[in-house]
Amino acid sequence: MTAIILRIIANSLALYLATLLVPSFLVSGGIKEYALAGLVLALLNMLVRPLLKLVSLPFIIITFGLFTVIINAFMIWLVDVSFDFVSIETFMALFWTTMIVSAVNILTAHTT
Repeated sequence: MTAIILRIIANSLALYLATLLVPSFLVSGGIKEYALAGLVLALLNMLVRPLLKLVSLPFIIITFGLFTVIINAFMIWLVDVSFDFVSIETFMALFWTTMIVSAVNILTAHTT
C-alpha cells in the first residue's frame, strides 16, 4: 500500500517538476490537480503499461529497450487526453516530460 502511495506522490512531483522545466507542458491548478494526474498516471503504469510492454515485446527487443520510451510517452499522453487541466503543446514537450517522469520513477523505484 505504501508503494502505491509513493508512486502517486512521485508521479505528482515529477509532473510538477516537468511543469517547471518544460515550457510547453502545463498542469493548471494546484495540489489537487497534480495529485489526480499523478494518481491516474500511477494507475496507468500499474495496469496498462504491463500489457503494452507484453504486446510490444518484439519492438522492445529489436530496439534494445528504447521502445519503452514510446510506451511511457503514451502513458503521459493518455493523462493529457483524460484531463483538461493537463496541456502538452508540442512533441518535444511530451518527450522531455517523459524523460523527467521516467527519471523520477527510476529514482523512486530504487529507493523502495
